[in-house]
Amino acid sequence: MDKKEIKSIEEVKEMVDLFYAKVREDDLLSPIFNHVIKDNWPTHLVKMYRFWQTVLLEEHTYYGSPFAPHAQLPIKGLHFDRWKRLFLETVDDNFMGKKASEAKFRAEKMAEMFQIKIEHLQKVNT
Repeated sequence: MDKKEIKSIEEVKEMVDLFYAKVREDDLLSPIFNHVIKDNWPTHLVKMYRFWQTVLLEEHTYYGSPFAPHAQLPIKGLHFDRWKRLFLETVDDNFMGKKASEAKFRAEKMAEMFQIKIEHLQKVNT
């Protein structure tokens, strides 16, 4: 498969779809995602398209707070490690160029921030 650059919403959708296909099959992550999202995957994917379209293409279609829905999830460092690994693999296997590098950088930073905030909330609530 030829790697492509992320230039438009079509590549953003492809990246999101490929990544979440892996998440939905993953033995560690799928129980958490499927429990929360249930049968609302199409709605979730549209949100993710808009999020990454805003981040990577600077086309502002996502409005909201990405952290809030994750704040109370029962997740730990190993979940973030797996999420990052699957995301980086998806991008590396299918995309190249500046936007692909930016997607990986942003995903890693977002995961690190979410992990720190969630661990703090878990400590405060115990």
